[in-house]
Amino acid sequence: MPLSRVTWASLLGLAVAGSAVAQSASDEIAKYRAMLADGNPAELVEGQGEVLWTTKRGPKQATLEACDLGKGPGVVAGAYAELPRYFKDTGKVMDAEARLVHCMVTLQGFERADIVRKPFSEQGERATDMEALAAYVSAASRDMKINLPQQHAEEKAAYARGKQAFFYRAGPYDFSCASCHGKNDQRIRLQDLPNLQQAAAARGAFASWPAYRVSQGAVRTMQWRMADCFRQQRFPQLEYNSQAAIDLITYLGVNAKGGTMAAPGLKR
Repeated sequence: MPLSRVTWASLLGLAVAGSAVAQSASDEIAKYRAMLADGNPAELVEGQGEVLWTTKRGPKQATLEACDLGKGPGVVAGAYAELPRYFKDTGKVMDAEARLVHCMVTLQGFERADIVRKPFSEQGERATDMEALAAYVSAASRDMKINLPQQHAEEKAAYARGKQAFFYRAGPYDFSCASCHGKNDQRIRLQDLPNLQQAAAARGAFASWPAYRVSQGAVRTMQWRMADCFRQQRFPQLEYNSQAAIDLITYLGVNAKGGTMAAPGLKR
C-alpha cells in the first residue's frame, strides 16, 4: 500500500530535521576547534622536534642540521610545503617522514629498522621522534603555499599511482578512498567528509596535517592518516613509508597546490 501524503510529509520533515541537527553539531565542532587553536598542544611537540633536530644523536653523534629536505642542507623553512618530491641522492620520491628517516640513517647512523619499528605513539604516550620531527618541520612551512613539484618523471609517476590507489576498490566492503572522499556533501556520523577531488577541500586537508587529535591526545602525521584510512577500509596494514603511502600523499598534495600550510592542525 502506498504511503499517504501525510506519511511522506512526516518522513520528509524528519529527514530535514535530522540534517539540520547534524549540521548544527558540525558547526559546533568547528567552533570548538577554533577555540582550541590558539593553544594547540602540538606546539609542545614542535619544541620536542626542534630539540631532536639540533641535538647530536646516534652512533655518529651528529645533528640533523645538514639534512636536505629538498631546499638544500639544513633548510627547513618551506620544505614541507613542497613534499613529497624526487631526491636525486636516493632516486626516489620521498615525503617528509621518509626523508627524515633517510637523514637519521645517513647522518646520525641509526638503523632504519629501529626508527620505523614504532613511528606512532599510543594514546597517552610521549610523541615519538618521528611525530615530533614531522611537527617541527611542518610548522616551518606555516603560511607558505603548497607547491609540490611535478617536473621529474618519477614525481609524475607517483601522482599517477596515487590517483589509481585513491580509486582502487577492495576489501570486505569494496571500499576505496573515493568512497568517502570522492563526492560532495558526505558525512559519517557528525564528521564531514571532504571531496578531495576538489582543490579547496584538498587544500584544507593537506594543509592541516600533521595535526593534534584531541580525541587521542596526540600529534598524528600524514603517514598515520593514510594508514588509518586503510584501517577503516579494512585493507591490509599500510607499511610505514611505503610507496603506496607516499604516492597517495603525492596525489593529495598535488591536488592541494596553491593552498596555505597551517600545520600542525587541530582535529577532533
